[in-house]
Amino acid sequence: MENATTPQLEFFKSFIGKTLDQTPSAAGNWLAGVLLDVDNHHIKVQYVVRPEMCNPGKILHGGIASLMLDDVIGMGNFVAGSEYLMTSINLNVDFLAAAQIGEKLEVTAKLVRSGSNLNHWEAIIRKDTGKIVAKASSNLIKTHVKLSDLGY
Repeated sequence: MENATTPQLEFFKSFIGKTLDQTPSAAGNWLAGVLLDVDNHHIKVQYVVRPEMCNPGKILHGGIASLMLDDVIGMGNFVAGSEYLMTSINLNVDFLAAAQIGEKLEVTAKLVRSGSNLNHWEAIIRKDTGKIVAKASSNLIKTHVKLSDLGY
């Protein structure tokens, strides 16, 4: 987990403080998070809970919370520097508190273990108060698809 600069890291650093609506992830772009911090083993994104992100109880839908966690982990992994596309093989999520419309949430993800074929990440969604809304762990596996073949 060295701190090497990669083209992916430089690309994402240019978005610090900006809305993430032009990333390679269309689903993530819909979330419209703001990148707060990034390096090659850690990332932090802020989201605001919108009505269309909520379940019928008017609280953050678990699927959307999972999307936030998965997308931030995916961005962090992209920045970590593999020349190959890596994809999630699991996402384990614990939902610990509700989030209301209008609340700001911070999603942080950190690379716990970087292997030759598998990376392990942990992520947390927190409210401004510090209360944990959800936490997740995920493993991403290297595919045979080169990022350069996808245009990245």
